[in-house]
Amino acid sequence: MYEFIEGNIEQISPTHAVINNQGIGYLASISLHTFEAIKGTKQARLFIEQTFRVENQNPTGIVLYGFSHPDERHMFRLLTSVSGVGNNTALIMLSSLDPEAITTTIVNGNVGLLKSIKGIGEKTAQRIVLELRDKLTGGKKSGFGSMIDPTKIDAISEALTALTILGYQKASAEKALIKVSKEIGGMATVEELIKNSLKIL
Repeated sequence: MYEFIEGNIEQISPTHAVINNQGIGYLASISLHTFEAIKGTKQARLFIEQTFRVENQNPTGIVLYGFSHPDERHMFRLLTSVSGVGNNTALIMLSSLDPEAITTTIVNGNVGLLKSIKGIGEKTAQRIVLELRDKLTGGKKSGFGSMIDPTKIDAISEALTALTILGYQKASAEKALIKVSKEIGGMATVEELIKNSLKIL
């Protein structure tokens, strides 16, 4: 089982990277989040999730998924623990929203935003929220759950309600709020969140 692979980046695209470690090229599927983090660099360390390609219920090969940060891998593992969310779907989710944004979306129960991601239907989105919300807010597991500030979540929720009342689409408003929240920081007030979100909506 690989924990991480570090070496020269031989090839990179928005979906894959080849890391040369001591003359061996390791091909790993990556998210756009990881691509943005390592593109333009000569070397990288990818935290690895190793799975098996299965055909006719028989393993036919090893598949590596690489992540620029262990927290992204943790989110990948959480997502794939949900019935109906496969490895490729989880990677698409991490390409559509960064791990912190996915966390906030799940904690807020924003099924609509999850449904907007390719491959995620309403039932799957509801299942993701149902199965992962407590894990992300209960502090029982390491990762993003322990990093969430309940005050920040409440402020985002209040700001989201205000923006939807003003007539903005919920999905668009939440994307703007997530972006603004990351830029301003965890101490942002509801007023600051709304004011800055209005600038980009």
